[in-house]
Amino acid sequence: MKKNILKFFDFIKKLGKKPKWLEKFSPIIGIDLGTVNSLVYVSGKGIVINEPSVIAINKKTGKILAVGKDAKQMLGKTPPHISAVEPLVDGVISDFEATEQMIKYFINLVNDQVFRFLSRPRVVVAIPMSATPVEQKSAQDAVKSAGASEVYLVYEPVAATIGARLPIKKASGQFVVDIGGGTTEIAVISLGGVIAQKSIRIAGNRLNKDIIQFAREKLNLLVGEQSAEKIKISLGSTIKLDEHLEGFLRGRDLIDGLPREVLVSDDHIRKAIERSVTTIIATIRMVLEEVPPELLPDIMKQGIVLTGGGALLRGLDKSIGEATQVNVKIAEDPLTAVVRGAGLILENFDQYKDLLIEP
Repeated sequence: MKKNILKFFDFIKKLGKKPKWLEKFSPIIGIDLGTVNSLVYVSGKGIVINEPSVIAINKKTGKILAVGKDAKQMLGKTPPHISAVEPLVDGVISDFEATEQMIKYFINLVNDQVFRFLSRPRVVVAIPMSATPVEQKSAQDAVKSAGASEVYLVYEPVAATIGARLPIKKASGQFVVDIGGGTTEIAVISLGGVIAQKSIRIAGNRLNKDIIQFAREKLNLLVGEQSAEKIKISLGSTIKLDEHLEGFLRGRDLIDGLPREVLVSDDHIRKAIERSVTTIIATIRMVLEEVPPELLPDIMKQGIVLTGGGALLRGLDKSIGEATQVNVKIAEDPLTAVVRGAGLILENFDQYKDLLIEP
């Protein structure tokens, strides 16, 4: 029976274009290829993968040893024959082969939930607005090589707007700020089009580097990115907190080379990230100044919506609100807004296809 079915699909494949009725059997997948985390949305099942964008490969055999959380634990700890890498930098592909293998691993995980002979999915991938045509093509090729039958691209703030359930097609201004790991994407959208936008490569990873630099310059302490990220999550803020927070930052003493831990507070971390946060807020103000006057009443009424992991930084919404004099709100489940929007585009393809980037 299975052989007959496989022969049938081979016959369909030889005919060329896949019939419309057959498309409904192809898995529909939305992918947010993030610098820090990659998320995969499957139609009818929701978000099935939320893993760090890290892959560990045995360079001798070419075998994938780990992907996601397990691979992230290997960063900076591997012997020469094992390579643990983050293949995306500032939201775009820096290591094509590693990215392809990582996406292939994710698609294979998804395939465990569908029939193998119907496993070539249609995929929408969210990318930064700053991605060049070459970077866009690279993302498309990587996903196609990983096993997708069709690949579409959408800009991250557009996907975030859909994922946040904002009326993207209406004649009203939607102001969305998506703060990821590699980039901060700022866009004003009306009638399905981007009216004003800026994309800057200052986001979560830059804040980690700010903390590393602060520890080096002020504390004579060398710390790793993972340690910096943990302390950012536990103590990071942009405003004075009601509750004083403290934690230990651990690393190597730059004077004697020995391990050392230093007690730091939310005041230290706030000072460390201040310059980058100020740049993000200044860029939001710049975009706001470019908005046509007719859309300003809509934005003042509906507010600025924050998505992405950076939206969870304590007090950031209040800091942006004070600087812009506009109400700021955090989207429901901001970490997944982009990938949910990518998935919804394919589920409602005819409605949203004009929002996709031209291949």
